Amino acid sequence: MPQPAPLNLVITTGEPAGIGPEVSLSAAATFLAEQEDAQITLLGASDLFSIPKQLNPNVLARLKFENVELQTPAQVGILNSDNAAYVIKLLDLALEGCLQQRFDAMVTAPVQKSVINDAGIRFSGHTEYLAQYCGVGQVVMMLCAPLPKGFLGIKQARDLRVALVTTHIPLQAVSATLNQGLILKTIQIVARDLQDRFGIANPMIRMAGLNPHAGESGYLGREEIEVITPAIKEAQSLGIAVSGPYPGDTMFDATALESVDVFIAMYHDQGLAPFKFVTFGGGVNVTLGLPVIRTSVDHGTALDIAGSGTADPGSMLQALRLAYQLAKNQRRHSQ
Repeated sequence: MPQPAPLNLVITTGEPAGIGPEVSLSAAATFLAEQEDAQITLLGASDLFSIPKQLNPNVLARLKFENVELQTPAQVGILNSDNAAYVIKLLDLALEGCLQQRFDAMVTAPVQKSVINDAGIRFSGHTEYLAQYCGVGQVVMMLCAPLPKGFLGIKQARDLRVALVTTHIPLQAVSATLNQGLILKTIQIVARDLQDRFGIANPMIRMAGLNPHAGESGYLGREEIEVITPAIKEAQSLGIAVSGPYPGDTMFDATALESVDVFIAMYHDQGLAPFKFVTFGGGVNVTLGLPVIRTSVDHGTALDIAGSGTADPGSMLQALRLAYQLAKNQRRHSQ
């Protein structure tokens, strides 16, 4: 029986002045030593990578480099808007490769949104850019991280997953952005991708309210009554196991970690503040609802330590591991 083709992952190495290139190379080498049936392509300017002399030949044979020219030489720790188009080109090449099935999944290193916008390119984040490129009306940003057995008393190791209804918008715009259709679609995307790509047959979903105390029966806000609860009930009528709305300050109850597969928050910091507090920078960002698999680190460009050799590749390694597992699940699901 012929061996299946290796899973082919691609990494966009992100802002050239940041830690993206170094953590990408380091994590890729570690990951390929773990997984014999995978290969990785690093996209970026060739002079940004310094291959360790002691790298195992078997790993090196499965580590590919596709050179993408910088507009201007990169200086470690110093942003230059001249290279903004380079950063976007990395994303375009990875996306096109995934859509053409040359790559099974893409993993993204951090970019600096401000310098891309300074160059005159409108860019609010990876999540929104990927959706627009793929022509998808709505996607969902979800953060994942493993929680060890015993953490907050849990009896077995679990994955903490937090998805967001809204992402990179001002807090004052959240209420006006929320509507029943948006919330329902978010629930549906999360449920479908957890089934198809994560292999969870009947995902248990817990959803937050927007206001303190989930609106206190309308006393502290009516979004729960008029928008959030109707969306939850409609999702339940479609057979989705979703409950809520829960107050944001009690939704992440320790006992719920034993049974809840994903928590859905209404806005960015409501979900990501507790997530990052307990995951210590070891999380992975996943974009749900895309026709391609995309994972990412959950940290920024860390310009202050770029080039020092002290950047932790742990989040990138976790992003590679998850991308690999999702690609493997999808391949199995399609057979």
